[in-house]
Amino acid sequence: MASVVYSGKDLTPDVVVDETWFSDPIVCENMKHIYAVSKTLAEQAAWKFANENGIELVTIHPGVTVGPLLQPTINDSVSLIMNLINGPQHFPNKVYSFLDVRDVACAHVQAFEIASASGRYCLPGYVAHISEPLKILQQLYPALTIPEKCEDNKPLKPIYKVSELKAKSLGINLIPLEVSLRETVESLKEKGLFNF
Repeated sequence: MASVVYSGKDLTPDVVVDETWFSDPIVCENMKHIYAVSKTLAEQAAWKFANENGIELVTIHPGVTVGPLLQPTINDSVSLIMNLINGPQHFPNKVYSFLDVRDVACAHVQAFEIASASGRYCLPGYVAHISEPLKILQQLYPALTIPEKCEDNKPLKPIYKVSELKAKSLGINLIPLEVSLRETVESLKEKGLFNF
């Protein structure tokens, strides 16, 4: 979603983000969100190349991807949440779309196998303030220390919507966020990357 949501438009409860949205690299740069800059420029380059060379391109746009890890290290999405456990006193005032890695993998396979798949696909997942998955983790694992206060003492940023219309054509059934978070932690424990 990094190449989608940072357009400069306000993300409020009445907003529905869809495949027509494109992040603005200048907005991303001004936010010092270099990851979003790179994702946005990479997608722009991919579309330019595909159009110039007559290539059919399909892009998949997941949000923060959680769930069991295949790799032996923690990725950026999982570290976003894990860095807020057993340490910090505050959580950031940010809203994200959370999605299970298995749903992302399924979307890629479906986009490849379904002949009518084309263009961009936003994967809606579960749009939530970062405090929500932290609360779920606290319920699942009461021994964890979870920050209870927001870093800026302002009202929590509101959630927005991500359109499901196009993604539904890929036939994905989302794994519940609670299941994804539990299996993330259990995977990290199995790999010796997280102890509590």
